[in-house]
Amino acid sequence: MLFAGLGIATLYLIIAFLIGFTFHEASHALIADRLGDPTARLRGRLSLNPLRHMDRVGTLLLLVIGLGWGKPVPVDALRLRYGPKVGMALVGAAGPAANLILAVLFSLPLRLHWIAFRPTRIAGIPISTGELVAMIVWLNLALAVFNLIPFGPLDGSRIVGAFLPDKLFFWLARYELVALGIFLALLVGERFAGTGILGNVLFPPVKLLWTGLTGFQFTPFGV
Repeated sequence: MLFAGLGIATLYLIIAFLIGFTFHEASHALIADRLGDPTARLRGRLSLNPLRHMDRVGTLLLLVIGLGWGKPVPVDALRLRYGPKVGMALVGAAGPAANLILAVLFSLPLRLHWIAFRPTRIAGIPISTGELVAMIVWLNLALAVFNLIPFGPLDGSRIVGAFLPDKLFFWLARYELVALGIFLALLVGERFAGTGILGNVLFPPVKLLWTGLTGFQFTPFGV
């Protein structure tokens, strides 16, 4: 089973998350800037420095339930080329796209068996390059699929919004804070009430993508 030691698994998870959410948020900022809104760039978010993208609640939930998020990238939708609906859809799609690209790139050494899962001691800590890379692939797939759920404030809601009538689009935008509350309740319920809702939504497509990219039937959690 991969990640048999909980301590080292947590280290792999944190490293993978720092890589995944940093590229995710920086991609939002990059596309927003390219579409005419410099807000994120002017606030230092067009950066690969993880500290510029860390969100306290998102980081805490990562450690508690194993899934979190970065600080939302500020975007002035009215300044985006193609208008708020299409512009926000493109900005929203950039994050999951970045995670999918990372997953594909990091899956190559696993698929081609270029790295081993046998631990090597680094500064006295047994580090398995294979397990670390596997976690990076898995977490980036999870971030991509998770953010594509069409529920505000996730990126999937931005993408779906591009296809909604204007009236419905702006009506839903007014209730984004309500959607955020429901979303947080689902996360808490997943961890403490064992609802399994998010797990049932996330796990099948993530495992399918994982197996397709790496060729492995086992996952980083030994499932």
